[in-house]
Amino acid sequence: MPDIIQLLPDSVANQIAAGEVIQRPASVVKELVENAIDAGSTHIQINLKDAGRTLIQISDNGCGMSDTDARMAFERHATSKIKAAKDLFAIRTMGFRGEALASIAAIADVELHTKQHDQELGTMIHINGSQVLKQEATNCPSGTNFLVKNLFFNVPARRKFLKSNAAELKHIIHEIQRVALANPDIAFSMINNQQPVYELGQDNIRKRIVALFGKHSIQKLIPVNTDTSLVKITGYIGQPKHARKTFGEQFFFVNKRFMRHPFFHKAVVQAYEKILPPDSIPSYFLFFEVKPENIDINIHPTKTEIKFEDESAIWQMIKATVRESLGKHNVVPSIDFDQAGSFDIPVAPKNADEVRPPEIQVDPTYNPFETDVVFTGTNPFTQQPKKTSKAQYWEKLYQDFNKKEHEDQLPEEQEDLFPEELEQSPNEIQHEESYSGKTFFQFKGKYILTPVKSGLMVIDQKRAHERILFENFMSVINSNQIISQKQLFPHTFDLNAADAQLLHSVLDDLRALGFDISGFGNNSFIINGTPGMLDNSSPEAIIESLLEDIKSSSTNLQEKAREKIAASLARASSITYGYVMKQEEINQLIDQLFACSTPNYSPTGKQVLTIMPIEHFEKLLK
Repeated sequence: MPDIIQLLPDSVANQIAAGEVIQRPASVVKELVENAIDAGSTHIQINLKDAGRTLIQISDNGCGMSDTDARMAFERHATSKIKAAKDLFAIRTMGFRGEALASIAAIADVELHTKQHDQELGTMIHINGSQVLKQEATNCPSGTNFLVKNLFFNVPARRKFLKSNAAELKHIIHEIQRVALANPDIAFSMINNQQPVYELGQDNIRKRIVALFGKHSIQKLIPVNTDTSLVKITGYIGQPKHARKTFGEQFFFVNKRFMRHPFFHKAVVQAYEKILPPDSIPSYFLFFEVKPENIDINIHPTKTEIKFEDESAIWQMIKATVRESLGKHNVVPSIDFDQAGSFDIPVAPKNADEVRPPEIQVDPTYNPFETDVVFTGTNPFTQQPKKTSKAQYWEKLYQDFNKKEHEDQLPEEQEDLFPEELEQSPNEIQHEESYSGKTFFQFKGKYILTPVKSGLMVIDQKRAHERILFENFMSVINSNQIISQKQLFPHTFDLNAADAQLLHSVLDDLRALGFDISGFGNNSFIINGTPGMLDNSSPEAIIESLLEDIKSSSTNLQEKAREKIAASLARASSITYGYVMKQEEINQLIDQLFACSTPNYSPTGKQVLTIMPIEHFEKLLK
């Protein structure tokens, strides 16, 4: 039988390795920017076209490469970062595996221009699908310039499953945020389709956070600083009141390298225990400085999973450090003893000659069954007194014990208040059967209660309002009649780059719903009008809630985009739990709810109302 095992060609091996190292355009940007940082760059430029599908250009002013090094850099496991196995335990550079450039060259058309600072000429190399097409001397600026074109041109399956340009750009922005936060002393500029996304100068950590996440973030930052023999922890954490319901501002860095660490994230969350709103995630930007020999980076090619030698001890330090910072800035509530119901302890006067015990006066002649003197007129000074006996009606105290202890049937006059018996299940309640002008009651600022013949109807006020707004939005979309209410004073607000790109992607759908929003430059937007059906004094809060809802949604916005945006907008602009409604508002809400085509479910499929049968209460009370 002939031998069947053979060694794969380098081009095939590189293409296989690329499937793990290069997953999307953001992976290319990450690897090339990290190489630029290792080269000692002080300014890095990122130029994209179609969110990296067509072009990714990374330019830096680093040390550059010689012609031999430029060619060798595209070979597998060729690197300048380590030379022996022992160097793996003293890594301080971003890259060390020597796989990135070989993987990129295997699945794209790559062109490299590089020149060292002390050389007059540089080197140009053109590689397409691991095949070197050209290498020659060229005149170029000092540093390195990579052009990656037509990513995944020879892997059609991988290119087909790339997301939309907006989604891929969001991933690239996240990668830039990670390297920019870890290196505030390096200037970054990023352009997509000739539109500037970032223009970051050389700043400190605090200014870099503000530049990346908006001016509003400066007010919510709390500094963190702890130095021990095991680890040094610095950075900033966010105030609890500014916590969001989605991830996006949670960053751990070890020796200027971003990492994901769910175990350490749990330590931060526990430090916020009892001061964080429910289902919210605190913001944090924490930087660890650890001896390289105490961590293991070589776990995954993306190098975002890091193992620590003393994870448990560092976990305790993180929790204590965050808790300490919250306490220093008066975020953790201080102890406030409740004074209600306490006793005022009298203090004896300083010049008191004699301290006497308290005296109790007792009337030994008092008889509660004796007659009292009351007056029958309006003027007690002119009317004659009348004697009454306190024990005159004592027998009536025991009359109720002779009545029937429990009644199985409702009073006849109360049954007349209800419509005919509901025969449908709670999920099939109809308007005519469930509502006929009865009084509604709000309970705990969350539920609306009303009696029906079969029991007690419970309505979730927020979900009911979501259903009403959703059907109103859909009627506007289907009728193509845009009703926009102009703002007397336009609202201007800022977003971070990722949220700004997300808002740009849904602007057309928001305009179809009645929003008049336009860009104002530098990730700023201006709201000139809102849908006429909305009554909210803070339209920018609705937009921010809408973006949070879209980010937390697992569905693809491209399918039935306007319907999904209408559902997200209904959730963002509906009344909140805890809002105390007037009786007129409750009646109007119920009228509009049962006028909807599907009043029993919210736009997300959650149940709006249910009926608790009388038997349930009887079982509880028995």
